[in-house]
Amino acid sequence: MNLKDYIASIQDFPIEGVLFRDITPLMANGEAFREACTLMKDFAQKVGATVIVGPESRGFIFGCPVAKDLGIGFIPVRKPNKLPRETVSIRYDLEYGSNELHMHADSIKKGDKVVIIDDLLATGGTVDATIKLVEKMGGEVVGCSFLIELTDLKGRELLKDYCVNSIMEY
Repeated sequence: MNLKDYIASIQDFPIEGVLFRDITPLMANGEAFREACTLMKDFAQKVGATVIVGPESRGFIFGCPVAKDLGIGFIPVRKPNKLPRETVSIRYDLEYGSNELHMHADSIKKGDKVVIIDDLLATGGTVDATIKLVEKMGGEVVGCSFLIELTDLKGRELLKDYCVNSIMEY
């Protein structure tokens, strides 16, 4: 199955000059969505994941079915003020400004083997911050899996010390 057949390319979205890769047609097709999740599950199983971590919100969409299929837990990474209990956070810089990510303070156990799942690897800033947050809590990141990698943005270079799996590249 060619999963690229289920990705819509939208010119000039969200701003002029950007070619946006829309994953919603893939998510709307049961067979394509199942195939993408199976490929991510196979990777997570191969690297020995004991827990899946996913940044909001598309990391939830792909990470939850993978965790369920493997019979392991899923841990959400959220923006500020979205989690109800004590959290651990990290601030990171963006091209213009900064952002902050949070996880529940009791979510990662020392020695957890973590696979981070998200829809897109672009510059790598969000996943790099997620890695630092997981490691700060005592987890070991054994891999990162993405539906799409935008190779011209060179996010993989930021993750050079980690096992990176991308289902599709543009």
